[in-house]
Amino acid sequence: MLRFIKNIGHTVYRVWFYILVAVPILIMFPILVVFSFSEKTYPQFFWLARNIWANVILYGMGCPPKIHREQPLEKGKSYMLVANHTSMLDIMLMLRVSSNPFVFVGKKELVKIPVFGFFYKRVCIMVDRGDTRSRTGVYRRAQRRLNQGLSICIFPEGGVPEEEVLLDDFKDGAFKMAIAHNIPVVPMTFYDGKKRFSFTFLSGGPGRLRARVHRFFDTSAQTEEDKSKLRESVREVILTELRSFVKTTSTLP
Repeated sequence: MLRFIKNIGHTVYRVWFYILVAVPILIMFPILVVFSFSEKTYPQFFWLARNIWANVILYGMGCPPKIHREQPLEKGKSYMLVANHTSMLDIMLMLRVSSNPFVFVGKKELVKIPVFGFFYKRVCIMVDRGDTRSRTGVYRRAQRRLNQGLSICIFPEGGVPEEEVLLDDFKDGAFKMAIAHNIPVVPMTFYDGKKRFSFTFLSGGPGRLRARVHRFFDTSAQTEEDKSKLRESVREVILTELRSFVKTTSTLP
């Protein structure tokens, strides 16, 4: 009986998430359409997404963000933002981490999500990882956005790993792009996604959603030959932090 009640609670929690995702978009739909119509008005679209949409979802889910920064982002500067990926809440958390407008690079499959997908395909850089031409096109679109003073965000695992995987291998794309465009890589560790809202349906619950912004990796003196070393160095920072977090939390009473 207790398990049945818990399952009902998890189901309601999931449904509530999708309501929180959709309702602000529907309320702001006309103005979001206007701001997503042109790349010139993307900063205004980003402001609404960060300060209204993300906040409604995170606080509405009972998951207030708590962010520790080892180094601050400089206003007006472009970065390559990377983090581990375990939850749909990672999108909203990333929006709260950076006040500098950035563009997500993500899977084209997300356009299928009702309401959300309508704007996703207009403001994000979509990639079909099985299509070489699509991957090549990402670099051209990213360069245009960087020239506009924006940052780029990529979850370098290339998807969401299995629940038991602490951190999957990283793909080259984010690091090759950072070196090519001479922008710093900003590693971030997201701690609580699996516990708060994993991709397992009957799971999750309210609580703090913590993130750590690590010290940046400078790419100004690096070449494409250095991308593998950069990739593994960034991954090691996040993996070490996750291992420390797991070890610490597992010893708590």
